Amino acid sequence: MRKLVLSLLSITVILGSSSAFAQSENEQIVVANRKNDEQQQKKPYLILISADGFRHDYIEKHQASFLSELSRSGVRAEALIPSFPSVTFPNHYTIVTGLYPSHHGLVGNNMYDPKIEERYSLRNAKAVLDPAWYGGTPIWALAEQQKMLTACYYWPGSEAAIQGVLPTYYYPYSEKIHIDKRIEEVVKWLRLPEADRPHLITFYFPEVDHAGHTYGPDAPETKAAVQYIDASVKSLVKAVGQTGIAVNYMFVADHGMTAINQEQLLKLPMEVNPEEMVVVSGGVYMSLFVKDADKIQQTYQEILAAKAPHYQVYLKTEVPEKYHFGAKDDYFGRIGDIVLIADSPYYFSNHKASPGAHGYDPYQYPDMNATFMAWGPQIKPNTRVEKFENIHIYPLMTTLLDLNHNNKIDGDDRMVKQILK
Repeated sequence: MRKLVLSLLSITVILGSSSAFAQSENEQIVVANRKNDEQQQKKPYLILISADGFRHDYIEKHQASFLSELSRSGVRAEALIPSFPSVTFPNHYTIVTGLYPSHHGLVGNNMYDPKIEERYSLRNAKAVLDPAWYGGTPIWALAEQQKMLTACYYWPGSEAAIQGVLPTYYYPYSEKIHIDKRIEEVVKWLRLPEADRPHLITFYFPEVDHAGHTYGPDAPETKAAVQYIDASVKSLVKAVGQTGIAVNYMFVADHGMTAINQEQLLKLPMEVNPEEMVVVSGGVYMSLFVKDADKIQQTYQEILAAKAPHYQVYLKTEVPEKYHFGAKDDYFGRIGDIVLIADSPYYFSNHKASPGAHGYDPYQYPDMNATFMAWGPQIKPNTRVEKFENIHIYPLMTTLLDLNHNNKIDGDDRMVKQILK
């Protein structure tokens, strides 16, 4: 496992690679010959910030003072409910498409597509850049299609030409660029002439997720990571404020984090013949693709007969509807014929597992719930809202940016009146 070292408020945190994208030190990529349409130039600005793994209670738990102050001045949700499985790529892409993972195609950080007999993983640069893996219309593509410029300082899917569209400005993912340089680039974008200035900017922090996996959600290293994000957002907001441009912010997370049982790890209770079955493991769940359809029921019964406690076994046709992870929801055919779902705090692994994990049912296990905050000129002040699913962020963004959309999504506009002025 590749590890990076990052100093977080004088505490050194060893960064895992569980949610890392393809590493690169490339410079900014700019798509040439694009301008904001004149009618788009006067529309609002939005910076969408994701702090990976920033659990719904981390602001208070780990004393993020600046975010706490912002949460009192703008809108804060009781929690943001991720989609199942509550892991990084599926939920980041759900936030920007308004679709459940099974409907946009990213059903896990690791996937298998039996139609093409290929795998997708975060370390597979070819797959990450291949638009064929991505369904839906991400918010940056929708904006660019309507001649509103966008910029992505990292976001899952932003390096793939989905529907033939890339953000006007974007960076290949890297964890080696210092936060000061990243903030400086955002300011440069906002100082561009109106015709060249992005109205949507995405910004991503991996540190809290890395610390939570490596040390657990209660560790001092995780507290340091939270406070690093807190200080970085403060620096970002201050620097953007000096441009004189009125900017709206949404601060979100893809999922929460929980401490797992490292002593009693779960295993598939059968030997796997790769000629007969493909296994995709997400730690919290397993997806089994049985190559001979006539053997699906037999394999299912074999697993049931040998089943150990602490996980559930389903045929794809029988996965409970609450997961949106069964046969009728499997638009891209990337969910296995048999699905195993772990009960928290148990975890599937053939090796030693890290102290922290996520991916569990967010309704059954509140530790999976994430953070949502918003503030800015188009955002209501001093407002608290109940927890809501992350599929509803997309209509919130399209309304704030005044973008038209008729693409089919799972979210709706229920949060628009609650959050926007």
